[in-house]
Amino acid sequence: MTDAPSLPVARSVAELRQIVGDWKRQGLRVGMVPTMGALHEGHLTLVREAARRADRVLASNFVNPTQFAAHEDLGRYPRQQEEDARLLAGAGCDLMFAPTVEEMYPQGFATSIAVAGPALGLEGDARPQMFGGVALVVTKLFNQAQPDVAVFGEKDFQQLMVIRRFVRDLDLPVEIIGSPTERDEHGLALSSRNAYLSEKELATARSLNLILRKAADEAASGRPLPGVEREAYSALLKAGFDRVDYATIRHAEDLTPFRDDIVDAPARILAAAWLGKTRLIDNMAVGA
Repeated sequence: MTDAPSLPVARSVAELRQIVGDWKRQGLRVGMVPTMGALHEGHLTLVREAARRADRVLASNFVNPTQFAAHEDLGRYPRQQEEDARLLAGAGCDLMFAPTVEEMYPQGFATSIAVAGPALGLEGDARPQMFGGVALVVTKLFNQAQPDVAVFGEKDFQQLMVIRRFVRDLDLPVEIIGSPTERDEHGLALSSRNAYLSEKELATARSLNLILRKAADEAASGRPLPGVEREAYSALLKAGFDRVDYATIRHAEDLTPFRDDIVDAPARILAAAWLGKTRLIDNMAVGA
């Protein structure tokens, strides 16, 4: 085990289990925040939320290759583990688990997890490999750490729904908590991939939440959804986004479409759009 400033870092599953096992033998409740590193204030909010719900908090720091397609940004995804450890220590984290790829997926690894339900459509269409990879790594992390509670951000709302679904389906004894999206002073959802944006792209990116809020308000007023969604799609292109994968309003509970094209239950607006080589996603409640 190595030490970042005041924060223990476990590199192996054996080290992780020894530390968490000691906590459990003391009767302590364990919280977990799975991350891919490159931490920002949004991640630290999740750590603080876990600390409110548990006696000890661990955060994983692992860029998971199974959720990236060959053409995606696995190689250039930002990595800054030393800085991450410093930030985690300041947020009240007790342990960082930072395994290697070989530790998580040793030679001969041959297991996958297939997911459906809330994994279908939207991100599931744009990145068909992602949710299977997320389900695999999160299931492994939960088995390795045995947390009592795990906190995920609502920014990745579909991912949160997928995790809740497979945790129920697989009877994993972990309470899943969704934490509201952290935003900058302009309303842009915090994301590690924001670091890819140029100053010009950043200015365009900050219009995303404004366009979604306008569409959400119109949907909440009873406007038919096809028109609201078309206008949001066009507004994103007009604002300067290069391509829009989707801009849609779905049931908040399971992300299914509204049958009569009118919001008559809790809803969520979700969008994904490109600026250059950077893909941004965001979502928010409709009528909140």
